[in-house]
Amino acid sequence: MPGEAATRPDPAPPSDAVLAVRDLKISFRQEGRIIPAVKGVSFHIARGETVALVGESGSGKSVTALSTVRLLGDAALVEGSVQYEGREMIGAPDRLLRDIRGNDISFIFQEPMTSLNPLHTLEKQLAESLALHQGLRGAAARARIVELLSRVGIRDPESRLADYPHQLSGGQRQRVMIAMALANGPDLLIADEPTTALDVTIQAQILELLAELKRAEGLSMLFISHDLGIVRRIADRVCVMKDGEIVEQGPVEAIFADPQHAYTRKLLAAEPKGLAEPVPDGAEVMVETRDLKVWFPIQRGLLRRTVGHVKAVNGATLSVRAGETLGIVGESGSGKTTLALAIMRLIESRGPILYMGQDISGWGGPQLRRLRRDMQIVFQDPFGSLSPRMTVEQIIAEGLGVHGVEKGRDRREQVSAIMAEVGLDPAMMHRYPHEFSGGQRQRIAIARAMILRPKLVVLDEPTSALDMTVQVQIVQLLRGLQQKYGLAFLFISHDLRVVRAMAHQIMVMRAGEVVEHGPAAAIFAAPQDDYTRSLLKAAFPERA
Repeated sequence: MPGEAATRPDPAPPSDAVLAVRDLKISFRQEGRIIPAVKGVSFHIARGETVALVGESGSGKSVTALSTVRLLGDAALVEGSVQYEGREMIGAPDRLLRDIRGNDISFIFQEPMTSLNPLHTLEKQLAESLALHQGLRGAAARARIVELLSRVGIRDPESRLADYPHQLSGGQRQRVMIAMALANGPDLLIADEPTTALDVTIQAQILELLAELKRAEGLSMLFISHDLGIVRRIADRVCVMKDGEIVEQGPVEAIFADPQHAYTRKLLAAEPKGLAEPVPDGAEVMVETRDLKVWFPIQRGLLRRTVGHVKAVNGATLSVRAGETLGIVGESGSGKTTLALAIMRLIESRGPILYMGQDISGWGGPQLRRLRRDMQIVFQDPFGSLSPRMTVEQIIAEGLGVHGVEKGRDRREQVSAIMAEVGLDPAMMHRYPHEFSGGQRQRIAIARAMILRPKLVVLDEPTSALDMTVQVQIVQLLRGLQQKYGLAFLFISHDLRVVRAMAHQIMVMRAGEVVEHGPAAAIFAAPQDDYTRSLLKAAFPERA
């Protein structure tokens, strides 16, 4: 292709480069085979600079980062050169690597719940690093921990020292991870997808925090992401990875203004575009709620007396027609998923729920079983919602056995037809979920829902765990299915770019309350509530 050769190779690193990677090759031993993962990667990070590694899942970003301090395990075969401040890391003695890990080079990972010990308090986890690297214990360590937590924006840090990770929000857990990474004054911070699992407003806060810490502490940073929008806000230079190779690198302004490689151009174009097709005139109302409430009792004492309520949803009124999408947006804990589960009668609620004109709020037993065929749900994490012990055919066909749909047709024929419709090769129906990519697994989850020909589908963050290019494909698939079958969607998301491409109307929720509700075009053009404006500002910083 024209322009493919102009990939802006890495220039010679400066003499004081914090990290210099040269011709790095990484392979893994797997069942007697050698599987290449990184194929001759070269880049450097200057002092005080942020370099971003971007690319889709499987491109080799995280493997490259982990190799800098030899965290890949015994199955990895590593060749080439990785120099930290002139010291070679490949083949370095374990003692040197122990001194550098967590002291000079620190990591922040994507999901803090898998990095923080659920059995230890925040104080104990932070104190462990301080004792190991600095010899700080007792009151001195406690004072340093309070200082670190305050530095990363944890309010009233003294009161949180005895907390466990599960008692913190996602954003707070990520702030604790940043505090742990900063505990020993590192020179290089490696942030591996540190904002992917966070709400858009929390994501913006974490990015601002990292940028401010970089300025204040003089940090260098290796920032790993699949989201070029985030990279543009935080990086000085960008390295674009594909299939284990850097296909293009250079200053962030140059990469965004004039990308040379076709893959870079593909990533830059990977944003859901267009708007949802208008709802047909006279479309039937599929579901309505009126002042729907979901309150969870707070019980205390030996007799478990109810002393109050958590108002997870406090009065939601909505109406969704056939062929229409209601986008439900808000931060974690706002009540989005709780509202959808109540509408599907999966949790108890108060207030009428009308499905095709019938109040189903009091239904149970056989009535609800029949209703399940018409109401389906697609979850955020397809790998977590698909049984690893079942083949794709068994997973997709499971609902047919439960609901006895189209008994006259061959079950395998029905599975084959729906797999083809969602863009999967029917020949793969005998495989298991782990043999598919994230995007393919989400298509399997969609096929499992669609084989029952539902009328209402709840889509709970269906694209948030996916690469940007795959997000575009899933949005196009969902819009096509909606048009073809007149589906009503409840689309739950914190990604307002995806919501803009999917939704006809938007409901904004905060702490169980509906703070704004109306046509999507009107809310995006002129939001009325301050909270809605803050969400849009965080999602579209270019509009600010």
